[in-house]
Amino acid sequence: MKEDLKISLKKPSYPVCSKLKSYLNEYNRNIRLPIFYEDLLRFNGSVVVYDKNDKDTLWTRVFYNESDRLDIDLSLKKIYTILHSDGNEKTIPFLNVDAVDFCTFGNSKPFRIKIRNVLNDNYAYFYVKKADASRIYGLELEHMLSPFNLNFLVYNTTLIEEHITGIPGDEFIESLLPNCTLSEKSQIAKEFVKFNERCMIRLLGDMRAYNYVIVPTHDFDSIVYKIRAIDFDQQCYEGKFNVYRPQFFKENFTIVNFVSQQFQKESINQYKLEERSMVAKRLISFDKRIKKLLDCMQSDTVSTPENVVLLKTKIFDYTNDPKFIKSKNMGEILKHTFDFVKRNYKTESTDIVF
Repeated sequence: MKEDLKISLKKPSYPVCSKLKSYLNEYNRNIRLPIFYEDLLRFNGSVVVYDKNDKDTLWTRVFYNESDRLDIDLSLKKIYTILHSDGNEKTIPFLNVDAVDFCTFGNSKPFRIKIRNVLNDNYAYFYVKKADASRIYGLELEHMLSPFNLNFLVYNTTLIEEHITGIPGDEFIESLLPNCTLSEKSQIAKEFVKFNERCMIRLLGDMRAYNYVIVPTHDFDSIVYKIRAIDFDQQCYEGKFNVYRPQFFKENFTIVNFVSQQFQKESINQYKLEERSMVAKRLISFDKRIKKLLDCMQSDTVSTPENVVLLKTKIFDYTNDPKFIKSKNMGEILKHTFDFVKRNYKTESTDIVF
C-alpha cells in the first residue's frame, strides 16, 4: 500500500547572494527592470477567476487606479519586450495588457500577466514573482539539464518567468488520461519514469501533479507526450530523499500504477539509464557553467542544517560514496550527485544504485 508523501513545513524564501548575482550577470539573467514585484501589490480591487467549468482557479484578477494602471501597463509591456526581443520597444504600441492575475496559493504568490498583440490577437503570459535563490537555482538547472530551454530574468528582489505551456498534470490525469489509448498511456508512463529520474538526479522536489505540465505534440499520425516541471522553489531544500521522486506523491499514483502494470523492472531500468545518460551528456556539455552555478550554491544557504544531514545520510546509504556524508551543504550534495552520475556514465556503469 502506497503512503502519500507529506511536506510538512512551508519553505522559506532565500535571498539572492552576491555570488549568484554575479553569475546571473555573466549569463545575461540579471537585467534592470522597469517595475518590481512590490509595485504590483498596489492593486485596489480584485475578482475571482473561474475556469470554463466555473471552478475557482485560485487566481484573482486585480485592478489598479487609473494613475497607477497607466504606468504599470507600460512597464509590463517593456518587460515583455525585454523577455522576448531584447528590449526593442518598437512593438509596444501594438501590445495590450489584457489581465493581471494574482495567486495567493503557494510560496511565491505570483502575478500572471497576459499580453496581447492587438494586430492579430495572439497573446502570451509571463509571471512576476519574488526572487528566491532556490527557485533561481532550479530554473537554471532546468534550463541546462532538461530537454527544454527556460527564459527568465532577475533584478533585485523581482523574478520574471516566461510561461511554460502545457496541460496541468492534475487536470490531465483526471480528464484526459482516461481517454488516452493504451499506446499513449504507455508512452506517458515511459516519460514519467524519465521525469522521475531527472527530478531525483537534480534534486528538484515537490513534483505533485499540479507542479508539472503534460505537453502533447503531434508527430505524423500519433501524439507524443512530454512532462515538464513548472515549479522550481523546492530545489535542494527538503531532507527527505523521496520528496525528490515524483512517484511517491499520491497525486501521481494513477501514472505510477500504470508504470507498475505496464513495465517490467528491466524496462524501467532501461528508461532510467536512458535519462541518466542524457543528463550526464548535458552535465558534460554545460560543464563550465554548471561548475560556476554549483560554486554559488556551495557558498549559499538554501536549506536547513537538519535537512542537509538527513539528505546526505540517505544518499550515502544508497551510494556508499563517502563524499556525500562529508557534504556541508546542499550545494556540495548536488555537486557530488552530478559527479556520481558523470563518473558512472564515463565508466559505462549500468548499475542503478539510487
